[in-house]
Amino acid sequence: MRLALGEVPVLDGIDLSVPRHGRLALVGPSGCGKSTLLRLAAGLVEPDAGTAAVGGSAAAADRLAACALMPQKDLLLPWRSALDNACIPLENRGVGRAEARRRALPLFERLGLEGFAAYPPAQLSGGMRQRVAFLRTLLAGKETLLLDEPFGALDAITRAQAQEWLALALAAEPRTVVLVTHDVEEAFLLADRVAVLSARPARVACVLDAEYPRAATRRETITGAAFTRLREAALEALE
Repeated sequence: MRLALGEVPVLDGIDLSVPRHGRLALVGPSGCGKSTLLRLAAGLVEPDAGTAAVGGSAAAADRLAACALMPQKDLLLPWRSALDNACIPLENRGVGRAEARRRALPLFERLGLEGFAAYPPAQLSGGMRQRVAFLRTLLAGKETLLLDEPFGALDAITRAQAQEWLALALAAEPRTVVLVTHDVEEAFLLADRVAVLSARPARVACVLDAEYPRAATRRETITGAAFTRLREAALEALE
């Protein structure tokens, strides 16, 4: 697959696939086209050559209908509560507000937001805002989730906590996931497979399967020998 934006070549010879309920992470230099790949999957742009398909369909409308895109910023509406922000996709599908709240509230409890449903976004921490944004994405009811640097603005401690709750959320609500991240550790923690992209125009430098022993804690996992080898292989490909 190839794509240029105006005179600027962005993608060149990209060939990637994700099985149903698989998780693919994309890592690469800033500006190499990772977010553009998500927009291609979501049907927001079309390739100049090759095919972008989701669920077997290459039609842009079908791709858009099958995907929920979570951008880098949470984009929560300041005049709505956390719960009502999460309910937006349900209301957009014609679900009444009371019923939408009833459906969304159990997910707040599952993701550690119990007691914060009525809070406006301004009174939530950055990590909480990202959880609400993820719930909004999840409640869109789409089979495929496209997550664009969902934790990029968080501090290291909050980011580690967010990675843990996202892993638990995806285990409880299996979806097909494509995750864009600059954090190699995050890629291997959250994905089944990691594609390392080159600088623009992006090509696939290597694809690594996230196969390593899962330890009892995050720290034990990321310091394990197998995880360290995968991280070093990805960093070498990035260089």
